[in-house]
Amino acid sequence: MTDPISSNVFTETPSDEPFGPPLIGALLRMPWETVQRRMLERLHEQGFTDLDAAHLHVFQHPGPQGARPSELAGRLGISKQALNYLLGQLERLHYLKRQADPDDLRSKRVALTKRGEAAIHAIRSAVSDLEAEWAQHLGPRRFAQLRTLLLEINRRT
Repeated sequence: MTDPISSNVFTETPSDEPFGPPLIGALLRMPWETVQRRMLERLHEQGFTDLDAAHLHVFQHPGPQGARPSELAGRLGISKQALNYLLGQLERLHYLKRQADPDDLRSKRVALTKRGEAAIHAIRSAVSDLEAEWAQHLGPRRFAQLRTLLLEINRRT
């Protein structure tokens, strides 16, 4: 897969593609795919070879720590059944556990294990390294602008 930052995917030149140049969804997806690939590479390098792309959804910011599964499913935009399947896998792999909610004993809360915390540190390290590469390529000022614009868009959605 081509790294969209270093290729000319983002140029504003006319496209020979039948539907025209990529729209914003594709322009956001392509860097996300690079981020995801780097996270998995780093995780696998550090011995977390049992994790795959589906598991990354559970670990995405702000993370699952302390969340009720139903809240987490809503935040991630997936069904409770799909989330419970992923939580069950991550529990069997010792990345997290579901514990009784002290405020409501009928409910559970997600708690990361030491292994889960270590995986999140590996993920954050990989993304920080990629951000540094992109900042070097774009220049610190332009990368800061990109980050500011993305924060603004995220606050509005």
